[in-house]
Amino acid sequence: MDTSDIKKGVKFMYDGNPYVVVDFQFVKPGKGQAFTRTKMRQLLTGAVLEKNIRSGEKLEFADAEERTLQFIYLDGEQYVFMNNHTGEQVTVHKDVVGDAADLMIDGNDCTITIYKGNPVALSLPPHIIVEVTETEPGVKGDTASNVTKPATISSGATIQVPLFICEGEWIKVDTRTRGYLERSKKPQ
Repeated sequence: MDTSDIKKGVKFMYDGNPYVVVDFQFVKPGKGQAFTRTKMRQLLTGAVLEKNIRSGEKLEFADAEERTLQFIYLDGEQYVFMNNHTGEQVTVHKDVVGDAADLMIDGNDCTITIYKGNPVALSLPPHIIVEVTETEPGVKGDTASNVTKPATISSGATIQVPLFICEGEWIKVDTRTRGYLERSKKPQ
């Protein structure tokens, strides 16, 4: 792999560790050798690193792949996912799932990064539709804008929702920000 192959999402080895390119910019200064300013995230730890990689430098592709798998159930500390096409099941340890654990919903498709046969990272879908299972009733007449209250959703997470949201309603949640987006209909 050459530096000209660097693009968003490319997985490669750097200093013996697997990385994925988050952002990059080709720079050709007026003086000196051209380079690619690369923002990359380590697949094993999630640490983000910014490095300048000189043009012509050789890099090695990482033995990593991303698979879209459906979450089917929790087995102790293992989350079990299934490939809908082959029926193959993949177990992911709770440490890999991390903070996403309280937003996991049976049947949702997640993107799992597998490095050398082991799951090392998990990405939730950008939005999920969940039921509000517990929240305080809104105060009648309190119509100030941007006023929110905590609500527990069916996945177990607690998020902030507008005052007009009641228990039993279905809402759309942004999994990246853990924020309320809008009311929704119950998924089929």
